[in-house]
Amino acid sequence: MQDFLPIKAIDHIEFYVGNAKQAAHFYKTAFGFQSEAYAGPETGVRDRASYVLVQDKIRLVLTTAIQPTSDISAHVHMHGDGVKVIALTVPDALSAFEETVKRGAAPYLVPQRKEDEHGEIIVSGIHTYGDTVHLFVQRDGYQGTFMPGYKAWKSDYNPAPTGIRYVDHMVGNVGWNEMNKWCSFYRDVMGFSQLVSFDDKDISTDYTALMSKVMSNGTGKVKFPINEPAEGKKKSQIEEYLDFYKGPGVQHIAVGTGNILETVKQLKARGIEFLNVPGSYYDEVLDRVGEIDEELADLRELGILVDRDEEGYLLQIFTKPIEDRPTVFFEIIQRKGARSFGKGNFKALFEAIEREQELRGNL
Repeated sequence: MQDFLPIKAIDHIEFYVGNAKQAAHFYKTAFGFQSEAYAGPETGVRDRASYVLVQDKIRLVLTTAIQPTSDISAHVHMHGDGVKVIALTVPDALSAFEETVKRGAAPYLVPQRKEDEHGEIIVSGIHTYGDTVHLFVQRDGYQGTFMPGYKAWKSDYNPAPTGIRYVDHMVGNVGWNEMNKWCSFYRDVMGFSQLVSFDDKDISTDYTALMSKVMSNGTGKVKFPINEPAEGKKKSQIEEYLDFYKGPGVQHIAVGTGNILETVKQLKARGIEFLNVPGSYYDEVLDRVGEIDEELADLRELGILVDRDEEGYLLQIFTKPIEDRPTVFFEIIQRKGARSFGKGNFKALFEAIEREQELRGNL
C-alpha cells in the first residue's frame, strides 16, 4: 500500500512552560542541549517567547506566554509545563493535512507558508489526544535557522552534550477505556500500525495496573505507545498523571543514546534524578537476559535496567518527573538490537514508580 502520510522524522517537540528562559537554562545545564534559535518580541512575535534547543537529532522548543490571557497561559495553568506539539517532518504538509482531515482528524492549523530570505516552510496541524497536537512540517525548501520568525540564538553558556541522540518513542496517557479509540485514530487517520500490545497481566504489580499499545508509522521511525489505566487495588501511575495533568497528554519522552553508562553518569552529575530499583533486581537479571557487554556492577551502581527480545537486548532507565507536578518524565534507552520496550522490566519499574507515588501521598 502507498503511504498516504510519509513521515521522515520527529521534527521537534514543543513544551508550553511557565518560564521558557529558565526552562531553557535547565535543559542546557541538565541534559546538555545546545542553543539554536529564538523567537519573541525582539523578532516581531508579540504574544510569546520561544527558545529552540538541539542535541544531535532532538529538537526542543520551549514556549511561554507574554500575556496572562493567551491559550499558552491557559495551557500552563491547566496542565503545568507539558508537551503541546509533537511536530513531524513530512515531504508535503498540505497533503498531510488533507489526508488526515479527510480521514477524520480535527483541524488545528490550516496549511500556512512561512517565508524569509532563507526560503520557505509549510506547516499544518491536527488535534490528537487531550490538548496535544501534531504539526506537519515541510522544510525541504528552507536553509535558515529552525524556521521563519526565529533568529539564531548565540549563547556564551554552552554545557557539553550528554550523548542523547534521537527520540526513540513518545508515550501518551489517555483516560479510562480510551486506549483503543486513540490507537484507532493513529491507524485510521495517520496510517500507523500496531507494533505490540500489553494488557494488565503484563503491566501490573500487587497494587496497580495499566494497559498499553504501541503504534508505529510505516518506516518504524515514529513510535507512539498509548497507555490507559486498568483496575487495581490502588491508584495507578496513569491515574496519578491524569489527575495532575488534568487530562490526557504526553507522559514521557524516550531518548536514545549510544552509551547509556556515560550518558546516565553525566545526567546524574548534572542533577537529574532517576527512579531507584532495588539491588535484588540484579541478582537474577543475567539469568533472564543472558550475556551482555556491560559489567553488571556498573548497571547496578547506576540503576540501569536490562531486557532482551529475539533480536537483541536493550538498556533503559527512567527519570523522576521533571516537573513539580508528577507528570512528564524522560526515559534514557540504548538499543543493542532489541526493538521491544522492556517488558521484562515492567514489574520492577512500576514498583519503583509506586514507591514514589506513596512518598507523594498519591498511591
